[in-house]
Amino acid sequence: MPEINDLPPTRVTIDLGKRSYPIDIGASLLDSLADNLPKAVESSRFYVVTDDQVGPLYLEALKSGIPLADIYTLPAGEGSKNLDHWQRICTQFLSAGITRKDAVVALGGGVVGDIAGFAAASIMRGTHFIQIPTTLLAQVDSAVGGKTAVNTTFGKNLIGSFYQPQWVLSDTKTLNTLPDRQMRAGYGEVLKYALIDNPAFFEWLETHAGDVLNRSPKHLNNAIAVSCRAKADIVTRDETEQGARALLNLGHTFAHALEAEAGYDGRLLHGEAVLMGMDMALAASVHFGLAPDRDLTRLREHYDAYNLWPDYKIAGTPAELLGRMKHDKKHDAKTMTFILMRGIGQAFICRERNAAEIEDFLAQYLKAR
Repeated sequence: MPEINDLPPTRVTIDLGKRSYPIDIGASLLDSLADNLPKAVESSRFYVVTDDQVGPLYLEALKSGIPLADIYTLPAGEGSKNLDHWQRICTQFLSAGITRKDAVVALGGGVVGDIAGFAAASIMRGTHFIQIPTTLLAQVDSAVGGKTAVNTTFGKNLIGSFYQPQWVLSDTKTLNTLPDRQMRAGYGEVLKYALIDNPAFFEWLETHAGDVLNRSPKHLNNAIAVSCRAKADIVTRDETEQGARALLNLGHTFAHALEAEAGYDGRLLHGEAVLMGMDMALAASVHFGLAPDRDLTRLREHYDAYNLWPDYKIAGTPAELLGRMKHDKKHDAKTMTFILMRGIGQAFICRERNAAEIEDFLAQYLKAR
C-alpha cells in the first residue's frame, strides 16, 4: 500500500455567510494542528469524542497540538450512535465544566462525527465544533454540511439537527490505517457525487477508482476535493434540505431501510448500504422506464471491476423494507420521496411513485438479486 505523502493541501470553503468554514484536505495535517487552527475557533479548551479504534491511533497527535479538557470514547460501530451515548457525552462534558466558548472535537468516522455534532449543538444550545474525520466516507460526506443525528428503533438519523462545524480537517494520512472494507464503503459516497450530476467524474472514476481505493495520493486527494466541492455547492444553496440538498440522499432511502433491517450490528456498513441503495435506485429508475438499461449495466460493471458489491444478503421482505422506508425524513404525510435517475449523472427528486409500486419493484429486485 503506498503511503500518502506530502502533497500540497487543498482548501474547500463552505460559503454560509458568517457561518462559513474551511475544509482542509491533505497529508499529515494533524502534525501541525495548532498552527492550522482557524481564527474562527477561539476556544481554549477542547472536548473530544472518539471511538475505541481511532482514539489509540490519533489522540496523542491531538494532545500535542491542542489542550484537551476531556475525552469521551465510544465503542466503534453504528450501534453506538444512539440517544444513550449522546446523553452520556453531554453529561460527562457538562460535569467537566464545558462552556459555550469551548469546542467539541469529533475525531473519527461518520458515527463519531454525527453524535459529537449533535452533542455540540445541544450543550448550552451550541458550542464550537470541529470535525477531524478519519474515514473516507466522513471526509467526503458526513463531516461536511452540518447534518448531525442519532439513530432510533424507527430508523437512521431520525433525531438530530443541522449544526455546522467551524472547521473540517481531513488528514488523508489517517486513511493509511483504514481497512480495505472501510475504503470501499467510503467510496460509495464518492461515487454518489458522480451519479448525481457529474458524468465526467464517473468516467474518471471508471479509470481511477482502483487508484483511489489503493490510496494513491494524487487520485485520492482529487476524489476528496471533487466530492467536497460538489457537496459545498449544494449545501450553500440549500442548507436545511428544503429542496436540492435532498439529491445528496441518492440511494439513501433504500440504504437506510437495509441498515435498519440489519439492526446496525456491523454486518452492513453505511457506505456498503449506500452502494447497494444506489444500485437499487438506478434499477428502480429502469424498472419505471425513467432510465436506460445500459446505464444500469454500466454501473454494475463498475461494481464488478472494483469489487464494490458488499458481502451481504438483503434481509427483510418487500413489505418490511417498505415499512422502514416510510420513516424516511424526505417523506411527508401524502407522498413518498425518492431520489431516482434518468441516467448516470442525472439524479432527480421523484414524488410520483406510490407505496404499491415501490413494493412491487422491491419484490422483483430481491428475486433477481
